[in-house]
Amino acid sequence: MAFIQMNLLSQSLMRTVPVNVILPADKLVFPGMPVREDKPYKTLYLLHGIFGSYADWVNGTRICRYAEENDLVVVMPSGDNAFYVDQKEGQNCYGEFIGRELVELTRKMFPLSHKREDTYIGGLSMGGYGAIRNGLKYHDTFGAVVALSSALIVEGLPARTNDAPIFMERRDYAESVFGDLDEVLKSDKYPNYLVEQLKKEGAQFPDFFMACGDADGLLKANQDFAAFLKANDVSVTFEVGPGGHEWDFWDTYIKKGMDWLPLERNGLGINSGNVRV
Repeated sequence: MAFIQMNLLSQSLMRTVPVNVILPADKLVFPGMPVREDKPYKTLYLLHGIFGSYADWVNGTRICRYAEENDLVVVMPSGDNAFYVDQKEGQNCYGEFIGRELVELTRKMFPLSHKREDTYIGGLSMGGYGAIRNGLKYHDTFGAVVALSSALIVEGLPARTNDAPIFMERRDYAESVFGDLDEVLKSDKYPNYLVEQLKKEGAQFPDFFMACGDADGLLKANQDFAAFLKANDVSVTFEVGPGGHEWDFWDTYIKKGMDWLPLERNGLGINSGNVRV
């Protein structure tokens, strides 16, 4: 398995963005072990949470092992604290970067499938919201969404004030990310609005895998959105598991999410932790 750390110059963001890529193209196998057919790779674009970075998934989970045993390329970009939406006034078009530009660039660089059914987006917390929002907005690109402990906070934004002690709960921070909070529920930054608009258009929805911990303060918001998807005839698998808003839960459920995806499951190759035939 190749682990690649790189920097991309983004036109959407007008700056250089760090990205990690897991690329199982160098998998070593012994005789008798399954050999992968020479064809483009399925890809998961995986987003970090608030306070996080492009290194979070590698540091916090066994994502490298899970990717190698499934012959899956995983692309992990930096999204800062910007919720993966577009803030055009400051040239912070994170949604466009995640949903269009990053996919186009990585497809030029690596042997990735261009098929919608082979291209997925996922994330945790802020990244779970980003995966849902951009999976819907760029539904022609992504065939499936894996959203863990998603920060589905948009409905409460119009009522925010600046009295909150933590910056991410303040109104001025929310305005810097989502724009006019009095209009946000009628915009593509509100996943429910996107679902309603796409349904009117007769668009093809991605399939959804959602999960949240039973001790997570975001549980109800995730339950409500999963129910909303189901009520609108969108395919969704929703699971509640033991845990809170923490890495043990995300490590467990990113594996469950990958088990849910239609991956190749060819097993681990030869490496320092797997030397038996």
